[in-house]
Amino acid sequence: MKPATRRESAPRRESTTRRESALDRFLRYAVIDTQSAEDVVQVPSTSKQLDLARLLMAELKGMGLKRVTLDAHGYVMATVPSNLPKDHLARGKVPRVGLIAHLDTSPSASGARVKPQVLTYRGGDLKLPGNPEVVIRARENPELKGQVGKTIVTSDGTTLLGADDKAGIAAIMTLAEQLTGPGAPLHGDVQIAFTPDEEVGRGTAYFDLERFGADVAYTFDGGTVGELNKETFSADGATITVHGRNIHPGEAKGVMVNALRVLADVIVRLPRDLSPERTEGHEGFIHPHSAGGEEALASVKLLLRDFDEAGLRQQKKLLEAILKEVRPLHPGARLELEVKPSYRNMRDRLAAEPEVADALEEATRRAGVKPRWVPIRGGTDGSRLTAMGLPTPNVFAGGHNFHGPTEWLAVEGLEKAVLVARQLLEVWVEVGVKRRPVGR
Repeated sequence: MKPATRRESAPRRESTTRRESALDRFLRYAVIDTQSAEDVVQVPSTSKQLDLARLLMAELKGMGLKRVTLDAHGYVMATVPSNLPKDHLARGKVPRVGLIAHLDTSPSASGARVKPQVLTYRGGDLKLPGNPEVVIRARENPELKGQVGKTIVTSDGTTLLGADDKAGIAAIMTLAEQLTGPGAPLHGDVQIAFTPDEEVGRGTAYFDLERFGADVAYTFDGGTVGELNKETFSADGATITVHGRNIHPGEAKGVMVNALRVLADVIVRLPRDLSPERTEGHEGFIHPHSAGGEEALASVKLLLRDFDEAGLRQQKKLLEAILKEVRPLHPGARLELEVKPSYRNMRDRLAAEPEVADALEEATRRAGVKPRWVPIRGGTDGSRLTAMGLPTPNVFAGGHNFHGPTEWLAVEGLEKAVLVARQLLEVWVEVGVKRRPVGR
């Protein structure tokens, strides 16, 4: 197959131009390091997320939006006021629609000194220039088949790209500019929010629903064009801690209780078929993602995921059974299991207000895209916001292979996300003409 046609790495630009494209916006935002951090109490977990937050606040103010704020926890919020005429049938009946994306990138790969590569995809595998050992393989990325002859963006292979979720930010900012210029569609109040620390599970920790003021909302934090999400995993986090006993190894016989060996006996008993590598669709998993320690104390952290809470309870019972089996093998050890709730599937709550998903599906069709509802094998800010009372499905933004150096962005998907957001506002105006809006 022909190699990709590669352009220069995108330089960082210091200011926006009028009617800047979604791609150009994304390239500007992508080079700002906003990586969040695990196990940090404060929000935002890293101060560098505020670098992008301050830039977005300045740009929103420059567009003339109202109630533009940046709070101490890194939440950027703004309002595009309704442009409905006083005599319009929908005036006063259109829900305030929220559009949300997150500032941070994953701690799983570096977000510093990102060098976006803009190219026309010609088929085949893509070797990234900064690290030839990092390859975006066509067989592992079936979505690439539909991108032949089209523009995509990759990193140089030394960092992640940041399409998760700077593509969502770029889509929302592009629409915001369209709404403040000539030719804007009729719309009710539009509430915009950019949140910190989504990647480390604290994106809504200080989200002020009252200040945000939306009746319905949509996160732009998805991947393949056309994919919409109204259900997520339900999630718990589990920690297994082993207390052993340490002593000099030369005098250890009959005395030492090596916590690392005990922990190994636990991990090896985790069902292989209940792992991320062997599950898909609506199948849940138990995923050990972090382990460490020494002879006296060792622990492993696990992700418990299922689309039903009953499945999570079953996974907890499975872990308890493993510990029960291991304890007699190491009578001098003490094993503890702690399980903490993380987030819950938003499916049932969204089903109670079907207008929210129906509007998104209709807007996607109007954007010339075939809508496909797929379950998120993960979570979004929308999971918690929905549980908090703000119905919030998720929308694609064109990104793929999140959280690593093989991440890439389909520019067509980004541009379609802008159009879907625009159509959403028009659909809700029509809904306002026909019936009362949904609300919290």
